[in-house]
Amino acid sequence: MSEKEFHNQYLPLAGMLYRIAFCILEDKAAAEDAVQEAYLRLWDSRESLDNVLSPKSYCATMVKNICMDRIRRAQRLEFPEQLPEPEPQPQDDIDNKQRLAMALDAIKSLPDRQREVLLLRTVEGFSYEEISARTGLGTASLRVIITRARNTLKQKV
Repeated sequence: MSEKEFHNQYLPLAGMLYRIAFCILEDKAAAEDAVQEAYLRLWDSRESLDNVLSPKSYCATMVKNICMDRIRRAQRLEFPEQLPEPEPQPQDDIDNKQRLAMALDAIKSLPDRQREVLLLRTVEGFSYEEISARTGLGTASLRVIITRARNTLKQKV
């Protein structure tokens, strides 16, 4: 398509395209940008515009799609990447203190061997080999002792 044919067929549609864009976007500047983007796309693809049967319908659909894409893009940008953490409520503090007290009581009630091994593993962060060297127990025994201690804590807390 030649430049003259493009000007004759597509430029007179600018007013209609602006009205479509304005109805969808409800913003003068955004509607103008959408129409401008449509004309850029049309100009870039002017070689294939000879195959278009209805330039008016083709352009109206193009502007509508550009506007819808802009709306979708704007909606995605409105959501923050991370939601803010909820502020702790006084009741939450009381519940957390009660849970902590219950957990400490449960740990104190464990048999000495279970309590010692569990604290070395979870609080001190020792490996099974380090705990084995300290206590003289095998790693398989340590795993059993820790599992039993954790199961006891789950039942009590």
